[in-house]
Amino acid sequence: MTVPNDLHVLKYDPMKTLFSLPNIPSCAWKRPIGQGWDNPYTVRYASNLDDGPWHGMPIGGFGSGCIGRSPRGDFNLWHLDGGEHIFKSIPSCQFSIFEQPENGTAQAYALATEPPEDNTLSRWAWYPTEKGTYSALYPCSWYQYEGVFQAEIYCEQFSPIIPDNYQETSYPIGVFEWTVKNPTDKPITLSIMLTWQNIVGWFTNAIKSPEITVRDDGSPEYEYQPRWGHSTGNFNQWIQDNFRVGFILNRLQPHQQVQEGEGQICIASVTNPSVEVFYLGKWNPNGDGSEVWDHFAMNGSLPDQEDETPAEPGEQIAAAMAIRFTVKPGRVKKIPFILAWDLPVTEFAQGIQYYRRYTDFFGRNGQNGWAMVRTALKHSDVWREKIEEWQNPILNRDDLPDWFKMALFNELYLLTDGGTLWTAASETDPIGQFGVLESMDYRWYESLDVRLYGSFGLLMLWPRLEKAVMEAFARAIPNSDDTVRIIGYNQAEGIRKTKGATPHDLGAPNEHPWEKTNYTSYQDCNLWKDLGSDFVLQVYRDFLLTGSDDIEFLWECWEAIPETLNYLKAFDLDNDGIPENSGAPDQTFDDWELRGISAYCGALWIAALEAAIKIGEILLENAPQNPQLEPENYPKSIEKELDKYQQWLQQSRAIYHSTLWNGEYYKLDSESGSDVVMADQLSGQFYARLLGLPDVVEQQYALSALKKVYEACFLKFQNGKYGAANGMKPDGTPEDPNSTHPQEVWTGINFGLASFLIQMGMKDEALKLTEAVVKQVYENGLQFRTPEAITAVGTFRACHYLRAMAIWGVYYQFLVLF
Repeated sequence: MTVPNDLHVLKYDPMKTLFSLPNIPSCAWKRPIGQGWDNPYTVRYASNLDDGPWHGMPIGGFGSGCIGRSPRGDFNLWHLDGGEHIFKSIPSCQFSIFEQPENGTAQAYALATEPPEDNTLSRWAWYPTEKGTYSALYPCSWYQYEGVFQAEIYCEQFSPIIPDNYQETSYPIGVFEWTVKNPTDKPITLSIMLTWQNIVGWFTNAIKSPEITVRDDGSPEYEYQPRWGHSTGNFNQWIQDNFRVGFILNRLQPHQQVQEGEGQICIASVTNPSVEVFYLGKWNPNGDGSEVWDHFAMNGSLPDQEDETPAEPGEQIAAAMAIRFTVKPGRVKKIPFILAWDLPVTEFAQGIQYYRRYTDFFGRNGQNGWAMVRTALKHSDVWREKIEEWQNPILNRDDLPDWFKMALFNELYLLTDGGTLWTAASETDPIGQFGVLESMDYRWYESLDVRLYGSFGLLMLWPRLEKAVMEAFARAIPNSDDTVRIIGYNQAEGIRKTKGATPHDLGAPNEHPWEKTNYTSYQDCNLWKDLGSDFVLQVYRDFLLTGSDDIEFLWECWEAIPETLNYLKAFDLDNDGIPENSGAPDQTFDDWELRGISAYCGALWIAALEAAIKIGEILLENAPQNPQLEPENYPKSIEKELDKYQQWLQQSRAIYHSTLWNGEYYKLDSESGSDVVMADQLSGQFYARLLGLPDVVEQQYALSALKKVYEACFLKFQNGKYGAANGMKPDGTPEDPNSTHPQEVWTGINFGLASFLIQMGMKDEALKLTEAVVKQVYENGLQFRTPEAITAVGTFRACHYLRAMAIWGVYYQFLVLF
């Protein structure tokens, strides 16, 4: 049968003409394009990172590196070197629009609202501010251009971030789908141009063995010098591949085997008889831009010149392509553009190299950029449908306010831009190894205390990655590292990693993540009293909340459980059942001293013992399939451990409540005499209820304590404007006006507290608390760089912070209870 021409176009042509406009969810975060902030939050400590508020949705897959584009339209965040952060606009990397109505005046704009600060590209015209709307709902974002062009113009951009998908979610691909509607009664000719500087080779540290120094806040840091501007040998290849057209931005490869920073970047689109394609293979992005703009602004064209001459030393080169078309009155046209990069290697310490996860599907020679373009043009519609299938059930819930839906998805941005690592698969790690930095200021991976709340998003959406992280911690617990170093908090000496201690983190980008753990040295994490409990609880949580059938995961982690619990019990110096805090900051609030039995660590300890008993009982009923995982003298060895945990539990339960209960809430600890109401005092009780374990304390006491936290730390602290502070006196005032952590509002702790409130039947209070924090972040220039902490004087600390993904724990409570 003959297919009518229009139907044929609709079925096969990527630039079809019968379309609806983009469906931008009403709950997406929105801001006028280019509109600034009057009083954005500023950084609390001068040594900490503060890039300013111009952050937008990142594109790119997990662990493949990412690129951020801001609400003013410029590409300005470059996380293309694993674990490293560059925030700097490259003006030549840009979309531009030419428009000429029939018998009308032509106009052309580069679609960023700020011209280059160095006066390059002076011939270009830049888009006016506040003429349209930027919207974002991870992993998608939209630019709607209004009040400048006669056509209605939209750009939707996304990457294939798909839950429970362990292939496409790793792809280093950005899809930009342009939608143009002609609302007038005359044809309009438009041209969409994408220019891109050849930046291949820039993203690796020029300092191969950077010295580790201690910052003024006691945190370790090292110098990072990207090879910014080192473009010698870069060249641009124009490709015409059936209906696909574009550039491969390449580099003469000096090494037989591809090294970090080497590979390709591709820009591409499609062609058909209804459009014209123009290109310019080489132009100078450091000049006035006339070789591009004089053609484009005149009629939307380019001079159609190929030039594969490699860049000379000191020379910068860029490429440009444009798609010109005419839209008839009342019609809609869509034009896709693809941005892909193939930078397959991440190097940590010199010589420590890993291939990225996406290389399992595209190869490892750094020459697969165009294969990614072909894949994206073939599958982008399916990817977008899968994203909608994931989001729509949540977006359609009437019991969730729009601000919550917005923050729920947008806080997942960190899985893309949090310095994320995802390695290629191996026999040991069949899904690869995974890691997200604690923050851009605290650059070490998967801090265990932080992910106690902050890992809910990963667990609920990509559970196999979550389990890979916990298996890495399990492997690290039996190891030791006797390297002596200075502890930043008090300048004492301490060894890096004690055998049996649960490490705080999985290492840093300048060393060897997963192999060299406990990178942070602000505190001696071998002395922390929450990490061992955190580990056991997260292992049992990951098993229970993913179907309670992954017995092998429990076996992979079991050896580490008795080792770390026995290690932690050694801090019970008076043998009363509960390890004591030492008077130094020795838990996640690592600038806050606790003494003796503490409400926070004690409750986690009791819950962890209950979890360990449950795990042991499951393993007693299910021998391991891998004989190497079966402990010596199984099952008696496990039975012996469980008997011991039962004894510890009886002791612990006998003293926890009686020692710490003051008639209204649980005291901070048993020895300091403080009357501070600690917001997170019953984290262990929250986890016990989450995992169906016996309560740490009876419900009436938990509810009383929770109400006091809500009153003192939230309502009475700055009238509830900012969220709950970590620790206030009962009247909402600070115990010590000069304290740090007690007076900070920690975004992730607040979301964890909100989860507990919902769990205890205080849904309205939970939403009020969560909304206060979300508003502070998204109304004050902290979007897509959510910090650990904010203060009542408009400052923040530790941007791009892991714990804020705890908002998915709030959503989990909605799933379970409503």
